[in-house]
This record gives sequence, structure tokens and C-alpha cells, in this order.
Amino acid sequence: MSTEEHSIDEPVAPPPLDDDALTSALVAWLPDQRWFSAKGHTVTAVRVLTRETLATTAELTVEHLLAKVDLDGAESQIFQIPLGIRSSVSEDLDPWVITRAPGAIVFDALRDPDAISVYSDLLATGGTGDVRFLAMPGSDLQTGLRGRVLGAEQSNTSVILGDHYLLKIFRRVTVGINPDVELHRALGQAGCENVAPLRGWMEADIEHSETTLAMAQDFVAGSTEGWTTAQATVQDVLATGDVAASDFTAEARELGKAVASVHADLARVLGTSLAPAPDTTADISARVQSALPVVAELEDHLPRIQALIEEAAGAGGIDTQRIHGDLHLGQVLRTPERWVLIDFEGEPSKSFEERRTPDSPLRDVAGMIRSFDYAAMSRIVEIEDAQERERLEPVAREWVERNVSAFCDGYTEVSGNDPRSSWALLRAYELDKAVYEAVYEARNRPTWLSIPMHAVARLVSE
Repeated sequence: MSTEEHSIDEPVAPPPLDDDALTSALVAWLPDQRWFSAKGHTVTAVRVLTRETLATTAELTVEHLLAKVDLDGAESQIFQIPLGIRSSVSEDLDPWVITRAPGAIVFDALRDPDAISVYSDLLATGGTGDVRFLAMPGSDLQTGLRGRVLGAEQSNTSVILGDHYLLKIFRRVTVGINPDVELHRALGQAGCENVAPLRGWMEADIEHSETTLAMAQDFVAGSTEGWTTAQATVQDVLATGDVAASDFTAEARELGKAVASVHADLARVLGTSLAPAPDTTADISARVQSALPVVAELEDHLPRIQALIEEAAGAGGIDTQRIHGDLHLGQVLRTPERWVLIDFEGEPSKSFEERRTPDSPLRDVAGMIRSFDYAAMSRIVEIEDAQERERLEPVAREWVERNVSAFCDGYTEVSGNDPRSSWALLRAYELDKAVYEAVYEARNRPTWLSIPMHAVARLVSE
């Protein structure tokens, strides 16, 4: 039946918006999105790579858009925007509108439960097209699930599907297979209990390469983020001035065991290799050099930094394997039964090729050590009274030392290798992370710069 044959009261699917009108609207809309990773750069143009209609009803059309965004002063970036199109929208959807045209309002589809259901059903049924939906064998995903966005958006958008699954949309798309999917598949093969099982993913061919767009895994209900849990105990300790007031060491020990178990499973499935320590330390030295123009304070420590790096380079060959790559307390969840590691994408500043390069498990250990330090010292730097800050800082540092020790004890119990026995290399990885943090704080949060800089001073003085 043609559009003209509909009765006057029968709802009609909203008309499509042409590419030119849509991309013009996105030029203005994209920079205001929290997940837009090119803050500070003007969007000069948006070009459609793929625009596929996933579903159409009388009330709603759902399209999936992949677009290349041209930027002033930076390389182009690829983003994906699930699009919902309705003839009218509710107040809840109004803040997420991208553009309005006669008879068609275009908005971010991930804010519409009906649109989210389209993605959920396609994952369950294996929808195909330019955008492909794939499920892990035996997953038996449910259809008809409603969804909602989880928490605040950052570089990705996470959607809970019926309190069963978590669908993570990678807003900025990097060409290639995302390590998050790759490593979760390996850990699923190993039967790892310290990750949420992978259930499916979305992909498309971009620039002639198979590219990951999203992933779905079990939703870890009843869990709390490690950062939140750790900071709650820090707050109790600082309120009383007694490091024993709220003990976190048992949790830290269990976390160390969980990280070691994940490392063991990755090594078993994906293998290990031997790499020369000088290659690794050369990368750390390059990070320091690139940080100097941003963090001038590093210059004072440069001779001792180089001495530390040279000492680590003398370690000879080091065992390397696939690792998490960006491990901290915000990347772990505490369930009633166990610790669960999440977000295996790796360090955001690195390319996929760099993230896939085998590295020492000590990098993950160092990342967690730095995170314990941040959990405590971020509370200290926020204390306005100088005398109170001076009084409580030793308490906070004792909390860090106790929990780092417990974490390493737990790691040793499972792995059989005490990370502290490779002291020179572990310090080099800690330094690398602290320099990374210092650059971030200098650019975004100068009042916190003292946290990583104190770590640098401590590491080079040992």
C-alpha cells in the first residue's frame, strides 16, 4: 500500500532525512556529546561511511550510522551514531534530538528503549547487512528485551538489556578487531571466572578491514566498582585517622589473585613469548621525553629517571603475553562471590596494533599499584586545611602500602611469581604509568599533579 493509501488516522513511518541534512546537523551536534573524543578541535565536515536501516515501523525507524568526522588541526576520526527517527518525541527524548525536519525528528537511538530493543533482537537473531550482529555459539540470547543506558557516558555508551546483558557501543571506532572482544573470547575459551562472559558483538567492514562496533556480555548484577569500594574504606580511615578503622587488605589480596588468574588464562590460550627488556624500556624512555614539554617538573628528575630505566633494561629477556593493558580500580567489579575484570580495550592512547603487542604482566600489576595510590591520595589533595592534610597524609600512605602489599601477596599466591622480585622492571612500569598520569593531570586537573609527581620522586629515590 502506498503512502497515499493510508487512512488519515493511521500512523505513517517518519520520512527519511537525506545525508546532506543529517551530516550538517551532526557538525553542530557531535562536539557537545560527552563521548566525543576530539574536544578542542572544530568539526569541519561529517561524511557518511555506512547508513543502514535496521528496522522500520509506523512509529519508529532505527538506522545505524558510521561517519568519518573531519577535524581542524587533527586527523579525521570515525564515530558511530545509532539513529532513531520519529514524527514526534517525548520529553525524555527531547534532550537527545540531533535535528528536526518536517515529519521527522532524528535523535540518539540509545536513549529510546524501543530502539534499544531493535539492537537486542538483532544480536539474538543474528541480523546481517553492512552492520553484522553475531552471537557466541551456545549463547541463546533472549529477544524482546528492553534496555536503558548505564551511568554516565564516556568514550563508550553502555546499555543494559533486560538486566541480563550489557551492550557496549564503541562510540569512536578504530579500524580493526577490538582487543576487548578478542581477549574476552580467549578468556571464555579458558573458562575464566573473573570476567563477564562474552555473548555477542557487532561488526562492519571499514576501509576493507573487519572492525568491531560493539560487544555484549553478561551484566554483572549486584556488583560495585573497585574504585568506589576502595575509596569508601579510605574515607573511613581518614575520618578516624586510624588505618585499621576500615580494612581493605583482604579485598586487595583477593583482587591480586583474580588478576593473576586472568593472566594465567590469557597465557594458556594465547601463549607467551620472550622479549628483550631494552625494547620495553625504550618505549618508557620515549614516553618520558614526550612528556617533558607538558610536565616541566620532570626535568628535575631526568638523570635519576634515566638511571632507573637503564637498571630495568639490564633485566635481559622478560616473559611477555597478552594482558589487560589499562588495569586500575575502575576496571574491576566486586560481586558477592568474586572480583571481575572489565574493559580489556587497553590504553586508549595506543593503536590497536600496540595494544595487541605482548607485554609483561608487570604492567598490569604496576597499573593497580598506581590506582591504590590514587584512591588514597586523591582524598588527601582535596583537603583544604594544610595542617589537616599534613596530619592525614601519612595515614593515607600507610593505607596504600598495606593494600599494595596485600595485592602482591594475592598475585604471588596464584601465579607463583612475586612481582616484587622483579623490582627494577616493576618500578619502570610504575614510572611509565606515573608519567602518563602526570601529563593528564597537567592538561586537565593541575591540582592533582602532585599525586603522580610524588610517585615519580619516590620511584627514582629508591
